[in-house]
Amino acid sequence: MSERSEQPTDTAGPLARGSIRIDSAVDPATEVFLAHRNLLFTVAYELLGSAADAEDVLQETWLRWAGVDHATVLDRRAYMVKITAREALKRLRTLGRRKESYVGPWLPEPLLTAPDVAEDVELADSVSMAMLLVLETLTPTERAVFVLREVFDLDYDEIADAVGKSPAAVRQIAHRARTHVAARRPRGSVTPAQTRDALQAFQSAVETGDLQSLLDILAPDVVLLTDGGGVVQAALSPIVGADQVARVLGRIAGTASLQPTQVNGYPALLLRRGGETDTVMAVRIDDGLITGLYAVRNPEKLSRVEHETALHR
Repeated sequence: MSERSEQPTDTAGPLARGSIRIDSAVDPATEVFLAHRNLLFTVAYELLGSAADAEDVLQETWLRWAGVDHATVLDRRAYMVKITAREALKRLRTLGRRKESYVGPWLPEPLLTAPDVAEDVELADSVSMAMLLVLETLTPTERAVFVLREVFDLDYDEIADAVGKSPAAVRQIAHRARTHVAARRPRGSVTPAQTRDALQAFQSAVETGDLQSLLDILAPDVVLLTDGGGVVQAALSPIVGADQVARVLGRIAGTASLQPTQVNGYPALLLRRGGETDTVMAVRIDDGLITGLYAVRNPEKLSRVEHETALHR
């Protein structure tokens, strides 16, 4: 695999947001880490669905990278991706136990993303809320193998080293994971423009409280998931069916302002009340209709929609 890097967008100051700090004159090991930081964050986020946990994984990655004899590392990108994946996999298993006691539906932490993420169709698809929820249905090892192979193009030998399996076993896991994801991902390819058009129609219907217009854009079997984390009011179980979902959404008219934005590489809506972000609403679209609505209301998950997060492959 060829070594790739990208210039980080927020490397002045904290090495990992809000914690480890560096001097203005950095050593070579730190320079290499900073050059790959956005890539490593993306790997960790895709495996965990949590920016806060991804930042913690980056700190562990940095500590382990700092202790390596760098002269022996032939492909620094692949090596650091493997460290990140290994640390994320350990945390993913812990998160699974934490999610079992989560109040109501658990949704990934939404990220405000730059236009360049949407332009990379494969990257946007891999970090979309719909795809991250599909990845939640995989085992931790399956998720790691799928992400490292399908999104970041690591060799099977490299993945085997990261997940502690043989290359032959990794090939079998990759095949199983691909089949699993293919059966659950959106049924047709939807461009950001198509998503934007559907979202505009949806926004207009919600703002006006037009029940029929809502029913026209919602699939009959649409599912609404609301994540309040037990902190703010939210439905504790999925709301299923166009009639039920439309009735819930009809209550928003006149109570909040809706602002189009880019979340996880795709158009989404920010609901604001009193000037504060109250909810991030992402959608899944199949055959021109909204089949999934993902409303993140947990305040602990909304900090990343105020400033763009750089994602890279």
